[in-house]
Amino acid sequence: MTDRAPGTGSDDASDAASGTAPDDASETAGDPGADTGDAPAPARLPREVYVLVAASFLIAIGYGIIGPALPSFARSFDVGLTAASFVVSSFALVRLLFAPVSGRLVTRFGERPTYLWGVSIVAASTILCAFATEYWQLLLFRAIGGVGSTMFTVSAIGLLIRISPPQLRGRASGLWGTSFLLGGVAGPVLGSGLVAVSLRAPFLVYGVALVAATLLVFWQLRRSDLASRADEDDAPTMTFRDALGHPTYRAALTSNLTNGWVVLGVRMSLIPLFVENVLHRDATFAGLALALFAGANALVLLGSGRFADTHGRKPPALAGLALLAVGAVSLGLTEDTWLFLAATVVTGIGSGLLNPSQNAALADVLGSKARGGSVLAGFQMAADVGAVVGPLAAGAIAEQWSFTAAFAVTGVIAAGAFVLWLPARETLPSKTRPAETSSAERSTTASRSTDGAADDDG
Repeated sequence: MTDRAPGTGSDDASDAASGTAPDDASETAGDPGADTGDAPAPARLPREVYVLVAASFLIAIGYGIIGPALPSFARSFDVGLTAASFVVSSFALVRLLFAPVSGRLVTRFGERPTYLWGVSIVAASTILCAFATEYWQLLLFRAIGGVGSTMFTVSAIGLLIRISPPQLRGRASGLWGTSFLLGGVAGPVLGSGLVAVSLRAPFLVYGVALVAATLLVFWQLRRSDLASRADEDDAPTMTFRDALGHPTYRAALTSNLTNGWVVLGVRMSLIPLFVENVLHRDATFAGLALALFAGANALVLLGSGRFADTHGRKPPALAGLALLAVGAVSLGLTEDTWLFLAATVVTGIGSGLLNPSQNAALADVLGSKARGGSVLAGFQMAADVGAVVGPLAAGAIAEQWSFTAAFAVTGVIAAGAFVLWLPARETLPSKTRPAETSSAERSTTASRSTDGAADDDG
């Protein structure tokens, strides 16, 4: 499959905004993407963004469908609680281990093919789970799904970067995140009903949803120039080492680790335990707390993305991290149910403010044309590390000391990311000038076309 280069003037713009300006000054001066504030912002997002948003909803709703069934299905093979839990954690572990390979696949073959293959692998492995007859088969099939999951996650971020205009990246990220969140909320409701029919039914329904998502993306993006990758040999490649030299990328790594730690890890593991052991409430109340978190998150995602596109990436990122830190610490300091719910809402708002801005900043640093699979993989791995380590560390701290200490450590993690965002550069194209690009960065960019691919292992 040969992808054609986009042909849109805004692609080079993001390179200038991210500090990857072309060597030729005249080329920069004539580039509308190097947005100096005179070029009007696009009025709306391209159709391809909405295709990814729809696919994201299908994937998320399917993932939520199997959530209630997976542990019980594993237990049906007469295994213990540890073995049943390992089926769940094996998916995240394989995602983490395979992320660097996914980055190389994106660099080598492009985002669109990697996305389609990734979703197809998860679809096949999920359908196979429905027909597993022994525990080891379920474990193997679910682990294989982790391979496909990291493939389509890393490539989906890359596709969003490629097809979103630089001035609308925050809104695109907010819309994408909202669709995934809404799917994640609706999925468990449907999954609970399917479990009553059969423990295998959720896996079949999820597999069908993934097949539908694959066909949707293939059909809608097969002739899209925006979703195509530049196939010239001299297309710039940004390595992980290159990106680490940018303070905003380093800040985004730490904030994404915080996001994984708080949102994907501690929220799902520590909050239900806190509700049961400290507040002495039942699982229904825990579900209410998680629903409030998700609702607060969804409520601010779109507005946060719009703000990031208008006023800059740093302000909402800093505000989000501050609220995450305050909310996390507050969760462990109260035994009053209403104050606990209020702290949950604050934490959800913090996550909603953070996500679009950090994703848009990542896009600004990488740029629309650059091949940067290892950069995308590193960003995704940061969240996966937080999701894997966060519950284990917080659980151990709560067991050895207290829930208050566990939530306090989570707040410290968020505060550390806040500190790293303070010196980060603002990357919003309208607030960035080509002249701000250092000579060292220009030298790095000039060398990417010749030896960047060889260094992409980073």
